[in-house]
Amino acid sequence: MRAFKDMMKKRYILFLIPFILYIALLGVMPQMEPDEARYSLIASAMNETGNYVTPHIKNTIYLEKPPMVPWVTAVFFKLFGENDFSARLFAGLCAWGCILLTFFIGRHFRDEKTGLYAAAVLTISIFPFILGRINILDMPLTFFVCLSIWLGYLSLSTEKKQYLFWLFYLTCALAFLTKGIIGIVFPFAILLIWLIWTGRWREILKLISPVGIVIFLMVACPWIYLAQKENSDFLWFFFVREHFLRFTTQMHGKAEPFYYFLPFIIGGTFPWSVYLIGAWQGKNKTTSLFQKDENKLLVVWFLFIFLFYSASSSKLVTYIAPLFLPIALFAGQIFRIYDEELTEPSGKRKIFYRLALYIQSFLILVAVLLPPILKPYSDDAKGLVVMISGQWWLYILPVVLVAILMIFLPDWIARKARSGWFVTMYLLSGVLLAGTLLPITDFLSPYRSSLVARDAIARYVPAGHLLYQYRINFYGIDFYNKIRTPVVEDFGELADGIIKMPEMEMKKYFFSVQGFHEKVEQEKEIYCITQFPEKLKQLQSRYAHVDVLWENGAFYLLHIRNKTKD
Repeated sequence: MRAFKDMMKKRYILFLIPFILYIALLGVMPQMEPDEARYSLIASAMNETGNYVTPHIKNTIYLEKPPMVPWVTAVFFKLFGENDFSARLFAGLCAWGCILLTFFIGRHFRDEKTGLYAAAVLTISIFPFILGRINILDMPLTFFVCLSIWLGYLSLSTEKKQYLFWLFYLTCALAFLTKGIIGIVFPFAILLIWLIWTGRWREILKLISPVGIVIFLMVACPWIYLAQKENSDFLWFFFVREHFLRFTTQMHGKAEPFYYFLPFIIGGTFPWSVYLIGAWQGKNKTTSLFQKDENKLLVVWFLFIFLFYSASSSKLVTYIAPLFLPIALFAGQIFRIYDEELTEPSGKRKIFYRLALYIQSFLILVAVLLPPILKPYSDDAKGLVVMISGQWWLYILPVVLVAILMIFLPDWIARKARSGWFVTMYLLSGVLLAGTLLPITDFLSPYRSSLVARDAIARYVPAGHLLYQYRINFYGIDFYNKIRTPVVEDFGELADGIIKMPEMEMKKYFFSVQGFHEKVEQEKEIYCITQFPEKLKQLQSRYAHVDVLWENGAFYLLHIRNKTKD
């Protein structure tokens, strides 16, 4: 019994377990295309060129996002080398920061125990677990936005602590440098609506701090000024196109229905949300939530961000990450009350709770047992790609074992020891999340990460020869092999930067399909990499001598000699 209580101490909940889940395991998976490799390549280019103002990808100007994440990643590259761990370290640290922030909010709203339960819930939520190990902007943005909301709340709730307002503006500036105007809109809008809802509208002007504004401008404006100085169209491109037009139009092709985020919010609370069914008691309706004004802050926090992105014409799953802090705070208090009393659910709720546990474990087992069944039917042309290795059964053993234990172990221990229900669920969930990393790596890496081709490229492509990417654009090929690859046709987000390049450079590194064929005819030999059999067949049908130097069923490293078929 004492062992269970010891596990609910700060050194475990706030430090040891988050460190293992969010830092120590960052290097298990290779970086996935295209997002992770994109930001790694930007950071690498910054260190190589010394230009930290204008982000570049493959020597093209990339002004879609501010440079905060590449800046920090560039620093980590200098400290720890250019690898998967250092590329993801900023995201992992920000996820850990969100866990600590959840603890402090829970402690302030209720007490330290509530803060620990809420922090534990966020730690084992699959959404931040995944996002906290991906080298993209959304987890750093989540940390800075949520921290600024919290500092703004403290500023309005605490007298004679003006420095909190200054920190509020500072974190807004850092959020802006992470992903743009949204880092300002969310904190101010949420606090403004909260003040109105709580009848404190007369305090709205307190949000305006002259010193805070100066701090914000001092932090954010130097980059804006220098970026505009280097790029004459920066202000229009960044503020109008990448903010206003992205929100109001479908120019980026990411339109989704209004309810798009709902299943991801529900699924993002896996695997602990099923246990909430058992923990929820009728009296929780009055005792589990926080004080009235504090409750309203969390509700506004959740609803404003959810409705804002739901109304947007551009939707991506990762946008909703800031919602999981208020969710964890509410759930943490419910778990805390139940864990202290351990009153087992009864009647229909008990049946529903047990059924939900069985269904969750069944779905986990289906997810890990289905790939070997589907592998013989893998067909990239039909959108089904299954390339798992022979080690799959070994990789899924921990997941299978934990999925079975999660059905009965927390409740069994609670009945035997009259404690330990939440700790058991917490530890099983943590092991489950960590255990999924090897199967996910085995499933995705063969076709979603170019790390699999790194050694083959180094072995077969002679130094001084260009490696052409035929109708693909994998940034990781450049990042992992430290080369610059010409791209055929698949320009995507690089198109705006390509037209600004010197003509000779553009013609050397960016080709249409026809331009590539003309290049092959001019050269004695071409080294080329492509993906999936369809593109390989296109080249084989045109050229008589296409040697496959290496392949894994998804990537094909080719040596093309310039004799076309008659």
